[in-house]
Amino acid sequence: QVQLVESGGGLVQPGGSLRLSCEGSGFSPGYYTIGWFRQAPGKEREGVSCITSSENPSYYQDSVDTYYADSVKGRFTISRDNAKNTVYLQMNSLKPEDTAVYYCAAGDTVQALCGIGQVDYWGQGTQVTVSS
Repeated sequence: QVQLVESGGGLVQPGGSLRLSCEGSGFSPGYYTIGWFRQAPGKEREGVSCITSSENPSYYQDSVDTYYADSVKGRFTISRDNAKNTVYLQMNSLKPEDTAVYYCAAGDTVQALCGIGQVDYWGQGTQVTVSS
C-alpha cells in the first residue's frame, strides 16, 4: 500500500525558511515522480514543484528532471534522497501568499504530475503559515 507522509510545516515569519519532507512507503525508492501541491483557502490546488528519478521506469519520457511553478522559482528547491525514500522541499524567502496546506503527491512523470495534475497518490497535507 503506497503511503506518503508529509512533515515540516509550521508558522514562519515573512522572509523565513522551512523544509518540508515527504516520506514514501509501499513502493520502490525512486519509482514515482514526486511533487508538491498547495491549496490556500478559497483557491484551487496548484502544483508547486515536481521531481523525477532515474529509477522511474518512465524517466526518459520527461525532458526535464524538475519543475517549479513561476511563483516559487528562485525561492524553493526540490530534492530527493532515494535511500530514505524521501523528497524535500526547501522553501526560502517565504511570503504571506505562500500560506497554504502543502500536499505531497506521486505520479508517473513530471509532465503528467505537474503539467496536467495527474496524481496517483496523495499525502494528507501539512499546513504552512507565513505571517508576522
